[in-house]
Amino acid sequence: MPRYGFLLFWLMMCATLSGCALPGAYVPELLTSSTEEPYTLAAGDRLRVIVFGQDAISNSYTVDGSGHISMPLIGIVPAAGLTTQALQHEIAARLRNGFVRDPRVSVEVEAYRPFFVLGEVMSAGQYPFVEGLTVQKAIAIAGGFNPRGYQGEVDLTRDYGGVPVTGRVPLLQAVRPGDTITVRERIF
Repeated sequence: MPRYGFLLFWLMMCATLSGCALPGAYVPELLTSSTEEPYTLAAGDRLRVIVFGQDAISNSYTVDGSGHISMPLIGIVPAAGLTTQALQHEIAARLRNGFVRDPRVSVEVEAYRPFFVLGEVMSAGQYPFVEGLTVQKAIAIAGGFNPRGYQGEVDLTRDYGGVPVTGRVPLLQAVRPGDTITVRERIF
């Protein structure tokens, strides 16, 4: 029996230590993901929802901090983690449930959540996301490197399912909404 106790203790310690390693994990392989992946919604995205023939429901909605949008008739709809197509289907299904006979719904991103630039740049801060953004373009938006900024690689932090993942990436790396770019100080 003591042998099983040691094994149980060892497994619990491994689980505890692996749980400690998740927040702020350094996994650069995840950051080289293709920009062809479908965009998933998150808090801060502003959406344009159009329900054809239903002007009272068609409007702009912002995904709140809990990942939901609130619409007339159907109330709170979960949006975080969904693509715009999946959200279209969810809204249509809820409207079909006693409100609209054959709803045709369109959802598009009106404004993406911002990205952030920190560290050795001229003007660190939060900036609106635009399509086709790379790290190099993001740094240019932030006023460029300051005299102490390292111009080789930067640290990029991206959220994966609620876990921030950080990795060192080249300047031509694609940036996604919500990313945080940190420009390090050069050594000399």
